[in-house]
Formats: sequence, structure tokens, C-alpha cells
Amino acid sequence: MKKLICLAFMFFSIHSAIGQDLKPEYQKFIKSFIENVKLDKKEAIAEMISYPLKRENPIPSIQNKAEFVKRYNEIFDANLKNEIIISDPAKDWSQVGWRGIMLNQGTLWIDEEGRLIAINYISKFELDKKNKIIAAHKTKLHASISTFKEPVCVLETSKFRIRIDDLGNNNYRYASWPIKKAMSEKPDLIITKGEWIADGSGGNHHYDFKKGQYLYECYIAVLPETTAAPATLTIYQNESEILSQDAQIVTE
Repeated sequence: MKKLICLAFMFFSIHSAIGQDLKPEYQKFIKSFIENVKLDKKEAIAEMISYPLKRENPIPSIQNKAEFVKRYNEIFDANLKNEIIISDPAKDWSQVGWRGIMLNQGTLWIDEEGRLIAINYISKFELDKKNKIIAAHKTKLHASISTFKEPVCVLETSKFRIRIDDLGNNNYRYASWPIKKAMSEKPDLIITKGEWIADGSGGNHHYDFKKGQYLYECYIAVLPETTAAPATLTIYQNESEILSQDAQIVTE
């Protein structure tokens, strides 16, 4: 199962990152966070979050404090709360360069300002919710693409709508339509056996799909420059670029 790393940059390259001892000033707000979780102070935790708080695709992100309080119990189940409550700020939380401060191997990430920026954990409630959403989405897709393990993302350029799905076993599928067509219609192009490729250690990545002399590259900028698009579609013919369009990542 793909974790929230698809949408939250911090968990990429954890195995290669070198954690640093947590400074006393950071331990202070970590202790406060732990205490708030221990006492189920939902409103106090909501104040510490950087919104939107992404959840595992296709579960919708949490957009504001009120929504977080409403969905708190969906995320913070007994297992997650226990991991947080028994954690030692000095031993179980570590600073990983510019990425932030992580709990254990990246279950949670908090930035240097004390804001909760990622929860790489999915409860049974959210897992069931995710599966229900996926099942509902499948009924709205054209029959040719209604079978997959997990959805990855939907991109929209000025001309195309592109859907990427995980078929399992590191096999990704690309389907595209003219922007004015719905995904319930037959795609103009379907390519399977696509690859996921990491770009550096910040979480940016791309998917490559090959068909004959053409290569379709979908680049996802988890950490885009201020003025850059969150995604890009680039098409190559015999290694020569023939098209490049900025793309937005949209919800289904």
C-alpha cells in the first residue's frame, strides 16, 4: 500500500536521512503535543496543524481546524495515540535536516515552528473509508480502466486529463482524454507497465510510460518552486521533447 508519501514529502528517503539529536527548544513543543494527545485535546492539536493536512489518496485532505476536530477520532485511533503518548521527545523524535522533526521512522512530522505537517499513518476507519471511496470511483470510470489496486492521481493540463493508477507489483497505468471529456468515456490512450521514479530526496518524483517511440513523463513536484506548477506532462519522441504542459493535481 502506498502511504501518504505520495502527497507528503517528508517520508521520502527516510532510510538515507541522518537524524539529528532533538534540540531542547524543539522538545518543548513535542512534549506539549504529546500531552494534548494524551488528554484528547482536539482543539489544541487543531491549532498546531499546518493546513491542508493531507490524508492517504483518495481520502480528502483536512482543510481547517473545524474539520480536523470533526475527523480527529478517524485518524487518532488507539494505536496511533499510544505510539505518540509513550514516545520520548529526546529519544523517539529526531530532526532530519530541512524536512522537519519525525516520530520514530516517520509516523508523524512536525516542523521547526511546532506545526504538525504530516501524519503517515492510516487507521482501520480511514482504510475502510479509502476502500469505499475507491469502490465508488470505479463505478464512475470507463470499463477499460475500472480495474486497479489503488488510484495515484488525476492531472489536468490545458489540453488533457490524465489518470494514473497503481495496478500492483510496481505496474502503473496511464490513461488520457481531451480535457473536455469525462473519465466515464473511453480514454484516447492507455499505457501500462509504467514506472515510478524518485527525483532527489525531497519527495519530487515522476512516472514514465513508454509506447513505441514515445515516452510520456508525468512529473509531480511535492516541493514546487513558488511560481511552479505542481505537476508537468512532458512527451518525448525518440528522446526529443515534443510537448510539455503544466498540470494541476485534481480530486476526482
